Amino acid sequence: MEVYIPSFRYEESDLERGYTVFKIEVLMNGRKHFVEKRYSEFHALHKKLKKCIKTPEIPSKHVRNWVPKVLEQRRQGLETYLQAVILENEELPKLFLDFLNVRHLPPLPKAESCGSFDETESEESSKLSHQPVLLFLRDPYVLPAASGRFTLS
Repeated sequence: MEVYIPSFRYEESDLERGYTVFKIEVLMNGRKHFVEKRYSEFHALHKKLKKCIKTPEIPSKHVRNWVPKVLEQRRQGLETYLQAVILENEELPKLFLDFLNVRHLPPLPKAESCGSFDETESEESSKLSHQPVLLFLRDPYVLPAASGRFTLS
């Protein structure tokens, strides 16, 4: 798994003061997706992670001014933080994967522990997640052949 924070943006809100949102790029198993998080979400993650794994330093919660240079330093610090958590931990906690919107799959049982087909499935292996599959009877991007019922404009 690889993570980067390529950018950030300032978000205005009617309900509260404006805040900065960091765009996290997650690359896993050849797939890429993006997640947006505020610093407060990073800080909450850090507090929870400290209880179960060794964590690197997180950038300071308090920032004197919100000039682009300071925000860029925070972006770099948060990117380094996420990368260090991945590097320093052989197995990543579920809450870290949830933070990055990565689906957590239980590790597959070792070959030696596989039983015969007659044995009942363990509860853990019966919880495998499945992705929905879409089936198109026709190519959805091809227009139907012109006939009396359809008019093209």
